[in-house]
Amino acid sequence: MPEKADFIWLFFKTSGRVSRAAYFLGGLLVAIVQAFPLYRFTLVPEGSAESNMWSFVFFLAFLASLWSNVVLAVKRLHDLDKPGIAALVLFVPVVSIVAFLVLCLFPGQAGSNRYGSRTNAPGDG
Repeated sequence: MPEKADFIWLFFKTSGRVSRAAYFLGGLLVAIVQAFPLYRFTLVPEGSAESNMWSFVFFLAFLASLWSNVVLAVKRLHDLDKPGIAALVLFVPVVSIVAFLVLCLFPGQAGSNRYGSRTNAPGDG
């Protein structure tokens, strides 16, 4: 069973590497976390206190999910033995779609690399 430290590492820390499956599933979870408050916001009357609350919750979820998406991409790039700074292409329209597909489809480097000794684990250093 995953521990809280594993969850924090996966979504909030840039060290280490993640596999294609972990990248895709982590990204899916992030999208669901972001979509839920948006969905709830659409169900309440516009301008109500509840509407304001859900819009604020969505804003917080958006900020957290933005960081989490970058962190997942950095670790996925590390698995491909590429520098994490390349994750900035995720902010370029159209290019981001291609980058996402590359990160989901291309296998990582077998064995250890400069970012860690194994996939789906924090870096060694």
